[in-house]
Amino acid sequence: MSTEVKSKRITVRDIRQMKGGQPIVVLTAYTTPIARLLDPQVDMLLVGDSLGMVLYGMDTTLGVSLEMMIAHGQAVMRGSERACVIIDLPFGSYQESPQQAFRNAARVMAETGAAGVKLEGGAEMAETIEFLANRGVPVLAHIGLKPQAVHAMGGFRAQGRLEEEAAVIRSDARAVAEAGAFAVVIEGTVEPVARAVSQELAIPTIGIGASPQCDGQVLVTEDILGLFGSFTPRFVKRYAELAGQVEAAAQAYAADVRCRAFPAAEHCFGAPKRSAE
Repeated sequence: MSTEVKSKRITVRDIRQMKGGQPIVVLTAYTTPIARLLDPQVDMLLVGDSLGMVLYGMDTTLGVSLEMMIAHGQAVMRGSERACVIIDLPFGSYQESPQQAFRNAARVMAETGAAGVKLEGGAEMAETIEFLANRGVPVLAHIGLKPQAVHAMGGFRAQGRLEEEAAVIRSDARAVAEAGAFAVVIEGTVEPVARAVSQELAIPTIGIGASPQCDGQVLVTEDILGLFGSFTPRFVKRYAELAGQVEAAAQAYAADVRCRAFPAAEHCFGAPKRSAE
């Protein structure tokens, strides 16, 4: 019998109890190998619909399907043992009605084993969040800059600069908290507004381009690894520059193949051994 003891997986209750304490560490993950590498270091893995842009080369997240989120959610669950895994509900899978949201959220959780779902929206989604929470679906809310509403919001721009925008964000934050969200992502929001929201809410806030005073931070893993060279958002800090290393490795491999240096005898099955000279 194996004596290996698996570490206890972090729950949404654990995340909620981290309010005001040690900052919550969140990164995105879309594949089993990346999830396995990140799992020991983070509190939460977010299977974000950003995978549409990061993995599939889409211009926005709007083309991501529920099936894509489920497939990548399954992959991340296979690669993680400790982190709380949350999966985005993609555009069009929850906005129609609370009932539609529940059907799709229930499918995501049943088919992946994830701890909960994330959805975008403030006061307009409060009824849906309450409907889900009352039926056993943990919800991570998302306010401020909402990528699924990028066209309606006039593009990817910081939110809360105007007094009216700031008032809406703070109202949205209160609405999702009162509706039963266990935490809320604040994206692309000016620092004073994000700080005020974090101080006002009883649930954790997870910032991305928001404030260091949020209860946690999330970034896209491929951004911090430097796998994109053309553009780095202001709110991203790069901790590695892997794009150049990947390119160099591919270049070296291509050169070896073209000059027949690879594969060598040690890379082949049943190849005759070279005689000693």
